[in-house]
Amino acid sequence: MLHTRESVLQRVTTEFALLDEAVSNLTPADWKRPVGRPERNDPWCVKDSLAHITYWKSRSMRRFRGERRKPGEAPQPRSLIDANHIVFEEWKDRPLEDVLAWHRQVQSDLVAAVLHAPESHFSKRERSPSWPFGAIGHSTKHRRKDLERLAAKASR
Repeated sequence: MLHTRESVLQRVTTEFALLDEAVSNLTPADWKRPVGRPERNDPWCVKDSLAHITYWKSRSMRRFRGERRKPGEAPQPRSLIDANHIVFEEWKDRPLEDVLAWHRQVQSDLVAAVLHAPESHFSKRERSPSWPFGAIGHSTKHRRKDLERLAAKASR
């Protein structure tokens, strides 16, 4: 399907509002709760899930900006498990406040990138209905699986 700047901006904004509402309702203990990951993966807690969502959203933002890898920047890992491990290692010991600030800054940068991307970026080819997945669909998946499921269990 072809997308428009307006439709992408609406979906990016809506998903962020839902995600931000979900994280705003978490208690300090909730942030430390494990989210349940396969044994081959790192043992994420809720804070790690938000860092993971934010990392992939930042990659989408860079694509909207047309950014390539910077000179000296490490190449993209060969697998998603490796990429996710790098994000986990980078953010696991950082304070929650840093993760929340990054989450909000990346959203602001993403909105600006969508607003300034050339029109051809949206309409030059057919794309999946969930495009841009890293900024919307991926966030939705983890919000539902890692955050809203936790809130539902807590309310029982």
